[in-house]
Amino acid sequence: MECQGSRRLLVAAAAWCAAAAALCAGVAARAADISGAGATFPYPIYAKWADAYRTLTGIGLNYQSIGSGGGIKQIKAKTVTFGASDMPLKPDDLKAAGLVQFPMIIGGVVPVINVKGVQPGQLLLDGATVAAIYLGDITLWNDARIKRLNPKLALPNTAIAPVYRSDGSGTNFLFSDYLSRESTDFKSKVGANTSVQWPTGIGAKGNEGVANMTAQTDGAIGYVEYAYAKQNKMTYTLLINKAGKAVAPNSASFQAAAASADWAGADSYYLILTDQAGERSWPVTGASFILVHRQPDDAVAVGEALKFFAWAYKDGAKMAAELDYVPLPAALIAQVKQTWNTAVTSNGRAIYTGR
Repeated sequence: MECQGSRRLLVAAAAWCAAAAALCAGVAARAADISGAGATFPYPIYAKWADAYRTLTGIGLNYQSIGSGGGIKQIKAKTVTFGASDMPLKPDDLKAAGLVQFPMIIGGVVPVINVKGVQPGQLLLDGATVAAIYLGDITLWNDARIKRLNPKLALPNTAIAPVYRSDGSGTNFLFSDYLSRESTDFKSKVGANTSVQWPTGIGAKGNEGVANMTAQTDGAIGYVEYAYAKQNKMTYTLLINKAGKAVAPNSASFQAAAASADWAGADSYYLILTDQAGERSWPVTGASFILVHRQPDDAVAVGEALKFFAWAYKDGAKMAAELDYVPLPAALIAQVKQTWNTAVTSNGRAIYTGR
């Protein structure tokens, strides 16, 4: 009887140890999850990468798609491992905050409309006309300035309802930067920033909010990252680029805009890709950037984040292309990894030591 009781105690103890080990493993796995916050522009591809990476490694990505402004605030407050912004921070701002930034992905912001009878890619606009719409100077879809660009398209006498980002966002920055380059009136009255005072229209939060509001509002025009337009089968417009050519938003036109970018000469990767030269260039192209602390308090967490980004560069390019993002060229990826090796350290040693 005594031996049987001892055996039962040993079995129970082994079971308890196994359960405890499983619980600890679960806690460790959760602790290893990577935390980030910021831009909604790259969210579709970050979500896709996160699912694939969790399946491969068991490590998840907890990414809050709250806009570039929120991401910058959270990384400065050290409440996340990395921040994400579609507006690059200037070198002096990075130095003051103890941050390092690097580009992660390239994509495009596209105007989307909800106008009865108009199909995707049928309507042609230019920057000056879009700026006039968002300034409230053009209020009807059959305005002479829109008809002049679209002489063969039947446009209704419908009021235009501009939809804009109400939160601080890199998408706001890219779009307002483009309009400021195309319209001196827009530049003086609104300007370019992650948050601006729009003179007219309806505010919505995030790319998701703008996409939904545009889809629900008759006569609406909004601006979203192309993946949102594609996934939601929205009616996008063509734009006339800096070379005077009508271009459609797609990975080829985003790549064309990024092709002439001088990343090697850009201090701290501070480079804006709107209104680039080239006959095939999409005029509202931009990179999305990652922000990490130069000397992070939690070096292990940042190390895991950099491993994730390295994997995404290497194995996530095909997934990015499927969503019409443009993966970074190999030379730029090598440049970024060199930045990791030299600029992101703990106790004088590089946190990331891979290639």
